[in-house]
Amino acid sequence: MGRLKQPEGVKSALRVLDIFELLAQYPDGISLSEISAKLSIPKSSTHSLLATLLSRSYLREGRHDRTYRLGARLFELGSSYMAGADLLTEGQEVVRETAHACDETVHLAILDGNEVLYIAKEEGTNTVRMVSAVGRRFPAYGTGVGKMLLSALAATELDKIYPPEEILMPITSRTITDPSAFRQELAETRQRGYATDFEESTPGLCCIAAPVFGSDDTVVAAISVSVPTVRFTAERQATLRLLVQRGAARLSRVLGYHPRSS
Repeated sequence: MGRLKQPEGVKSALRVLDIFELLAQYPDGISLSEISAKLSIPKSSTHSLLATLLSRSYLREGRHDRTYRLGARLFELGSSYMAGADLLTEGQEVVRETAHACDETVHLAILDGNEVLYIAKEEGTNTVRMVSAVGRRFPAYGTGVGKMLLSALAATELDKIYPPEEILMPITSRTITDPSAFRQELAETRQRGYATDFEESTPGLCCIAAPVFGSDDTVVAAISVSVPTVRFTAERQATLRLLVQRGAARLSRVLGYHPRSS
C-alpha cells in the first residue's frame, strides 16, 4: 500500500513552523538560501513563504542585507500567551497529573519571606498519606520546597532572611538548625537540582522537591511530592524524583521558560 500524500496545506504549515524554529537560533537573521538549504525546502517555495510571513510582520529584515529574522507579531502572540499562563491555574493541573502518576500528595509552593505558601495540592489515595491545606504556611528552612526555593536566592538575600550566625529553631529532631550546615545543604540542593526533606518538617514524612522557572529564568515556585517514610525506599525515591522533576519542567515550559544550552 502506497504512502499517503501529505496535504499541501499541512506541508506549508509545517514548513512555516520549521522556519520559525530555525530563525529562533539566528537572532541576527539568515538568508533565503541558508533557510532553503537547512530545511531542505525548494528556494521558490521558501521565497513565497518568507514573503508572506514578512508581509504579516511575523518576520522582518535581518541585520545584514537580504536576511530574515523573527518579527514583532510573534512577540505579540507570545505576550498574549504569557498573559494567560497563570502559575496557579497551570500549576494545579501539573500537580494533579503528578499526584495521579505516583498516588502520593503533591504540592506547589512559593516563597513568601521566610515561609513557604502552599498554593496548590493534590492528595494521593493511600491510607497513610500527608493531609494538608492550600493556603498553609510553613517555615521555609524545614521543608523540601522551602530549601529548593531558598537555594535559588543570592547569598545577600538569604542572609537577610536567615542571618549567618543565627541558629534555626528545630521543627523536628531532624531539622537542620546549624547555619553552616544549612547553607551547605542549600549549595548541594542548587547543584543537584532538587531538594529533599527527611522528616525535617514532619515526623514520619519525607519529600522531594524540584524548581519551577519563569520566563525570566528565575525560580518562581517549587513542586514537591510528600511520602511517608515507610514508603520512601531508595528505589521509590528515584521514581518520585523523576516524576517531580518532569512535572516542574513541564510547568516551567508552560510559564515560558526555555533552558539555555550549555
